[in-house]
Amino acid sequence: MSPSTPTGTPSAPPKVGKWRRFLRHRLWDEADAKRVLPADALARLSARVTESERSHTGEIRICVEASLPLSYLWRHASARERAVAMFGKLRVWDTEHNNGVLIYLLLAEHAIEIVVDRGLNRRVSAAQWRAIIDGLGEPLRQGRFEDGLQEAIRAVEALLASHFPPTPDMPPRNELPDAVLVI
Repeated sequence: MSPSTPTGTPSAPPKVGKWRRFLRHRLWDEADAKRVLPADALARLSARVTESERSHTGEIRICVEASLPLSYLWRHASARERAVAMFGKLRVWDTEHNNGVLIYLLLAEHAIEIVVDRGLNRRVSAAQWRAIIDGLGEPLRQGRFEDGLQEAIRAVEALLASHFPPTPDMPPRNELPDAVLVI
């Protein structure tokens, strides 16, 4: 098994100095993540993933990270690079039909990335992914993180339901945890 081909909008690190970016990331921690996405919001998002997965055979995983690890900051890595790494680490690529999707939110940069397994990637154009990512920018800029993630789930669900609908011989199955991972 090889990791999937990720897709979405590549993001470059913000155009700020290394030390400003470092400080911004050090100011965000897991407590901040829990403040902007409290337990009830995480429960609603997890329930939404569970509900979504009844309408398709794909798998959606959400990962929210307060800030990048130091090793990523020192080498000027982007949110995209971290999302691709988490896609592999969380084994989102390891689904029966290669149709797993990671929705990754980096709070320190208000950046959202969608990384998709090769089964879905072959069926959805880069322009479609770019439109989804662009549509999520406004809620994130306004600090409406739950709204942005709910919209991301809706958009991904529509694509998965279109390309991977359940059938009698291929019913939905839950291969990945539905709970939102906050790190």
